[in-house]
Amino acid sequence: MISRPGSRVASWVLLAPFLLGVFVLVICPAALTVRLSLFDADLITEPVGRGLGNFNELIHDRIFLAAMRNSLLFIAGAVPLRAVAALGAAMLLHRSFLGAASYRTVVFVPTAIPDVAFALAWLWILNPLYGPLNLALGAIGIDGPAWLSDPWAARLGLILMSVFTIGEGFLIALATRRDIPADLYELASLEGAGSWATLRRVTLPLMAPTLVLLLIRDTIFSFQTSFVPALVVTDGGPAPYATTFLPLFIYRNGFEYLRFGYAAAATVIMLGLTAVLIAVQYRIMRRWRYARVV
Repeated sequence: MISRPGSRVASWVLLAPFLLGVFVLVICPAALTVRLSLFDADLITEPVGRGLGNFNELIHDRIFLAAMRNSLLFIAGAVPLRAVAALGAAMLLHRSFLGAASYRTVVFVPTAIPDVAFALAWLWILNPLYGPLNLALGAIGIDGPAWLSDPWAARLGLILMSVFTIGEGFLIALATRRDIPADLYELASLEGAGSWATLRRVTLPLMAPTLVLLLIRDTIFSFQTSFVPALVVTDGGPAPYATTFLPLFIYRNGFEYLRFGYAAAATVIMLGLTAVLIAVQYRIMRRWRYARVV
């Protein structure tokens, strides 16, 4: 039997590669980004210190404020829809039946498609003239919007696009749902609980920790995953900056305008905003879970 001190040493040895990766790939870049945000730097000439000047300029930059608003709107629409879609697909496909594996594969496949290829496919789907989405809407008597030229339609189109890339969240929700003991559902049935009551009192409370993780993960990745669709499908438009999200704003200021210090300051604000949103989500979901537990 391994002694307690030896067990602790073994645990630290196993954790060492992960901790090293976090330090090198997360902590060091974050610290360098914070430091860079205090300078006027183009990586060509000598950086000039600005203190909090970059942050002061950002809060008066109408393009940055529009990008932050667009990112919050995207998260408010995409994150709940993606969570509901992943949960709904898991609830429908957790049982074993003929063809279940094929349906699960169909749900996951869009996530495995490269981002640029997926965005190009949606550039065709959202085409207002000959795109299949508007053609399908026209077939049932609905005039489809101008997805690529109307600001709100463009935002909605990118949110709709994101709902189809729920593969990872679906697999996690599916595994969690299948791990819930069947005895609990038999007991709920004996108590006379209907499908809706069972969902509210058994399934959702037990899946709440997983749902919290999915929401937190999606909030973090929604800031990043909006970059390729906004660049390829809408190019940040239509005017005025309707789909310019924070990652696109940061990319253009850093790599097109060579304002790396300014882009770093925007990144710091985006990270802080992400942390605030995650904290709010965690508190809401924690209270909801304890309120629903029987």
